[in-house]
Amino acid sequence: MPLVPPDNRTYRRVAAVVRPVLLAITRRDWRGQENLPASGGFIAAGNHMTNVDPLTFAHFLYDNGRAPKILAKASLFAVPVLGGLLRRTGMIPVQRNSAAAASSLSAAVEALRSGECVAVFPEGTLTRDPDLWPMVGKTGVARLALTTRAPVIPIAQWGAHRILGRYKKLLKPIPPKKITVVAGPPVDLSDLYGRPQDSATLREATDRVMDAITALLEGIRAEKAPAVRFDMRSAAKTGPDRVTDGPGPAGGSGPSNRTADSTVDDTATPPSDGPPEGPA
Repeated sequence: MPLVPPDNRTYRRVAAVVRPVLLAITRRDWRGQENLPASGGFIAAGNHMTNVDPLTFAHFLYDNGRAPKILAKASLFAVPVLGGLLRRTGMIPVQRNSAAAASSLSAAVEALRSGECVAVFPEGTLTRDPDLWPMVGKTGVARLALTTRAPVIPIAQWGAHRILGRYKKLLKPIPPKKITVVAGPPVDLSDLYGRPQDSATLREATDRVMDAITALLEGIRAEKAPAVRFDMRSAAKTGPDRVTDGPGPAGGSGPSNRTADSTVDDTATPPSDGPPEGPA
């Protein structure tokens, strides 16, 4: 599919600056492009390991003809220069842990119904899994999907953590790092459309999305993910004395606390820990 620049002039200008940088510092293994809708609104749902991967995520989508609108935490829109770029490129601010989060969902719904690609990281933050597997997702992606019935395309990515490790500040652009991004077929949620959007339905939809992303990542890594996903809320309840540390693939360590049951009902999907830093 040929590259299709968006109508937004600022978006094109940011892409013209960021994309060549990414081309220089990465070796790209793009797969599953045939699963991306050529037209119409859809939700691109991906895993989140580092503050760089919103860029590689956007790069994959942009190179395949869709300019994503990424959910980004509202505080970033107050940052000089960055905030202006986020607003002018049409990114969607999310108010975390407040009633205003519903307005973010409304903006995303409007974008989808206008035929846009809306990019979401269902985990809501960088994964806390010590081996960088996807953790328990938040239900904002389910609300968005069930409200609009827009296709949810699961996308797994791997390799951006080698450019910038999780919670690290030092970029390692040299030598260029291999970035693998794989898009899968739409997640089937059709049997859930007629149900009330209660916590059980939202959790079922969210788990299906996370299952699809995890299965794609297993294929990339040629490894099996843990049977039970890491759950941040369970970790918070048990406290540090109940949390174990283990080595991660990025060379660090992290908390390990997994649970098979999480039924928390979120108003909207929170954004990543870091800025999308513009499209790529």
